[in-house]
Amino acid sequence: MRRVASLAAAPTRRAPDLRGWAPTAVVLAAFAVTPLLAPFGAEGYVLTLATRMMILAIAVVSLDLLIGHGGLVSFGHAAFVGLGAYVTGILLTEGIHDATTILVVVVACAALFALVTGAVSLRTSGVYFIMITLAFAQMLFFTASSLSAYGGDDGLTLWSNAELFGTAVLDDARGLFYVTLVVLIGAIVLADRVVGSRFGRVLRAAKENPTRVAALGFDVFRYRLVAYVLAGVVAGLAGFLGAVQAEFVSPAAMSWQRSGELIVMVVLGGMATRHGPLLGAVVFVGLEEWLSTWIDHWKLLFGPLLVLVVLYGRGGLATLLAPLTGEPRRG
Repeated sequence: MRRVASLAAAPTRRAPDLRGWAPTAVVLAAFAVTPLLAPFGAEGYVLTLATRMMILAIAVVSLDLLIGHGGLVSFGHAAFVGLGAYVTGILLTEGIHDATTILVVVVACAALFALVTGAVSLRTSGVYFIMITLAFAQMLFFTASSLSAYGGDDGLTLWSNAELFGTAVLDDARGLFYVTLVVLIGAIVLADRVVGSRFGRVLRAAKENPTRVAALGFDVFRYRLVAYVLAGVVAGLAGFLGAVQAEFVSPAAMSWQRSGELIVMVVLGGMATRHGPLLGAVVFVGLEEWLSTWIDHWKLLFGPLLVLVVLYGRGGLATLLAPLTGEPRRG
């Protein structure tokens, strides 16, 4: 294949594709001005909803790195989000309020968990990989449920919040909103740089033909493991932000249902596209809020909508915008 055959070639310097960034820039700009345009009296609700969209988008960006670009369908990705949330909650409960310290521990725990579980899971493929990632996530779910000192099945309420550089910016809805926006931008840029690098080219080629990539001298297992650890760390950051926003952590954050929702967002937005994960998270949460005002079991209506997107908008919402952006799938 042309992509596989060109891996050994020296990377060429290209002009930045600003057109492909248009949808992402528009959505991020809309987020940036949201606090200024929020209806009077509804600022708190709007900020909470928008922050939740961005937190989920961070997790979806990390999952798309695995599914869209690596061909690794993880059905336990929410475990990293829940792990980041629980590490945050436990440290706050134990009196550690410095956000930088908490983030270091969150990153370390997420990376270690991803390294150990990835080293086992990536020795399988296909449905076996799906099931083993689900098994590890369920192990973590039941571990969290058994922590009676930290709420057990009932979850853990956080009576104090983290301090960023000695300030209470994370305790303010607007401050947390902009911190989350900065992290989201960082996650999107990081994913784009990774995908556009030689590392990303190898990862995408291994998705199509791992045998040929290995024959070229690349260690496919090692590349996939690094991608798995990176995705786990980014998802752990989303868990930290989720815990700070909700001031509550629960084992439900790492359940298989949450992992399924993350996969739905990847598919809905469009796999292996620059703006797909962001669009998927925004539209998913928006539809959830809108449909739940009409019916309690809103997923009964959301299911057919997702089927229509898959059948007639193959490639997700990003495909519908492709004529305007000119951005092809990169996976």
